[in-house]
Amino acid sequence: MDKNYDQTKETEIYKRWEDSGAFEPKGKGKPYTILMPPPNANASLHAGHAMYTVDDVLVRWKRMQGYSAQWLPGMDHAGFETQFVYEKNLAKNGQSRLDFDRQTLYNNVFDFVKNNSGLIYEQFKRLGFSANWQRSTFTLDEKVIREVWETFIKMEKEGLIYRDDYLVNFCPHCGTSLAELEVEHEERVDNLYYVKYKKVDGDGFITVATTRPEPIWADTHLAVNPKDKKNKVLIGQKVLNPLTGTEMEIIGDEFVDPEFGTGIVKLTPAHDANDFAAAQKHKLPIVSAIDLQGRMTNGAGKYAGLKVVEARKQIVEYLQNNGSIEKIDDKYLHSVNLCYKCKRILEPMVVPNWFIKVESLKEPVIHAVQKNDVKFYPSRFKKQMLDWLKIMHDWPISRQIAWGIRIPIWYNIDDNPEISIGFLDSQKKFVQGKVSEISEKYGFNEIENGLQYLRANKQSKYVVSTTKPKGNFLQETDTFDTWFSSGQWPLVTEAELPTDMLGTLADILKSWVSRMIMFSLYKKNTLPFKDVYLWSMVADSKGIKMSKSKGNVVNPIELVDKYGADALRMTLLYGVATGSSIALS
Repeated sequence: MDKNYDQTKETEIYKRWEDSGAFEPKGKGKPYTILMPPPNANASLHAGHAMYTVDDVLVRWKRMQGYSAQWLPGMDHAGFETQFVYEKNLAKNGQSRLDFDRQTLYNNVFDFVKNNSGLIYEQFKRLGFSANWQRSTFTLDEKVIREVWETFIKMEKEGLIYRDDYLVNFCPHCGTSLAELEVEHEERVDNLYYVKYKKVDGDGFITVATTRPEPIWADTHLAVNPKDKKNKVLIGQKVLNPLTGTEMEIIGDEFVDPEFGTGIVKLTPAHDANDFAAAQKHKLPIVSAIDLQGRMTNGAGKYAGLKVVEARKQIVEYLQNNGSIEKIDDKYLHSVNLCYKCKRILEPMVVPNWFIKVESLKEPVIHAVQKNDVKFYPSRFKKQMLDWLKIMHDWPISRQIAWGIRIPIWYNIDDNPEISIGFLDSQKKFVQGKVSEISEKYGFNEIENGLQYLRANKQSKYVVSTTKPKGNFLQETDTFDTWFSSGQWPLVTEAELPTDMLGTLADILKSWVSRMIMFSLYKKNTLPFKDVYLWSMVADSKGIKMSKSKGNVVNPIELVDKYGADALRMTLLYGVATGSSIALS
């Protein structure tokens, strides 16, 4: 025997295992199945993926005990994540997604993914993972797309799907809305502007504090808390908009915090969650001041087309010059919402979205978790899951990106003249506007071939179909939220349910684990797995979770080349508490 361990022999040993069929179930003992969390197919692995070692150790142990054990692998197309990574590559070449029609962009991303996906499995093998590679599933395989469409169509028929204008967190840079779980919060010091609104009766001014003066022209009302003894007398009075001169009524609503600013707030329902809720409650108009590119809309007059920051600068200057700024607090500390990918400030936007009604769907999940039909290790995560399920709202499942499973909805442009579209014409010039106006100048085929986006309102007529209907139909350009498709992972792997165990990280309990349980109970009336084991999180030297999009990753293959897979696997498992974190520099 060699004096020192020779890690270069690992590849040779692994090949002998694989060639012998050692990783496939033998069909003799009791079945035992583990579902592999599909890694994102957008780049090579990082050291965090080495935590899959937990699953590998368990499935190997079960094989040794005589079980007919298998570990089912796969890869996730990771819609928003992958398109973000691909767009970073485009930017290096001076290009953006807007240089391509939707289908071309999709095809280009697919080529990019194919170039990476083979590498990922090779890296898994270098780490010694004994998955049943013959049963691999990719979340854009035809069988997956069929399953996802089938689920959507079933839900739509049963009234669980609806389309609505809804205030979402929108990232103008990434071009998509984000779910609550994808929003990061950061404390920042900004200016708080005290703006004066002249009373219509001519008796002085009312001062309103705001961090966002740029959409004032789209304000519809002012509001005070009806329980605020100081300001409730203002309810019913009217003021003039300092930018447009239009009359605005002061209403009462208990969402207003009497301690914020002057206790009086302006309402911009299209760009604030509280304002949007108040507008729905009081049936107020909703006027969009900022478009999906993060620019002021046409209603902003001379400020139309300006980015938010520049518009704010110019509008504040105008308000100061005409005496409408009382004061500016330049030390106001508040929380801002950031895109978890690009870290830019999110814009609350009213965007048509497809939603799932979750109330009836989550009740069986809550029941199963409460009864320990699904067990969590460590057990403290049971409470986290239940806490999340209790507050879970209706789920927006559409994303404004090209990469992913396209929603099987079709709009006849002759029946829906109000639909907005954007496309590249035959000369690769970008054209956008109402379809009724554009179709007078361009043929349907040119529009369809160059289509980038389609925006239909909630009243638009549509057809649900997995194939194109006859006529001038354009398909919905939104894709399903990745969690909608990956939430059906236990169904598309074609495993016998329930499987025995799922290993994953605690940070996707809400977004992934809860939805897998929900979909499996909804479609199959059975659980997807019996046990959920929460791995330790591999972090960088600063304690931040490793992420390919953040660029703070450690290449596990470099560690394997230097020390061997066994050494790395042992480092990640030995003496590490379940559900904790491990820092690697």
